[in-house]
Amino acid sequence: MSELPFFVYGTLRPGAHNHDRFLRGRTAAEEPARLPCARLHDGPGHPYAVRAADGEVVGDLVHAAPGAYAGLIAELDRLEDYFGPGHPLNLYTRETCEVVRVHDGAAVRAWVYLATARAGLGAPVAGGDWFSRPRRPVPDAPRTP
Repeated sequence: MSELPFFVYGTLRPGAHNHDRFLRGRTAAEEPARLPCARLHDGPGHPYAVRAADGEVVGDLVHAAPGAYAGLIAELDRLEDYFGPGHPLNLYTRETCEVVRVHDGAAVRAWVYLATARAGLGAPVAGGDWFSRPRRPVPDAPRTP
């Protein structure tokens, strides 16, 4: 498995509560990025990204710190209810996607957790930015990329 960076777009973004719980101290770099051809939807305290012909999702490209990759990917898979390719209980699927770094426009391959049919999508998030949506209380068991 290639040690690709992760594209995070919700509660794992820098400044969000799951970033502090799962990523703080385990990353080598974090940089703003966008996922083209995708749409962001509201979920129960966390967002869902899905592929779409139009739209983009705002987020961050996260690079694992040296030696942290294996543990980090395993923990994120558990957080996102990803049990492996095609597993019927997956809430998200982990896929490689092209994301675009904001600072230079370069396309980068990254892991992205995308919603499965089990997710039960809420309303689309205008502008594709989880941080710009109207805030609601977060449930006790937060999740997502």
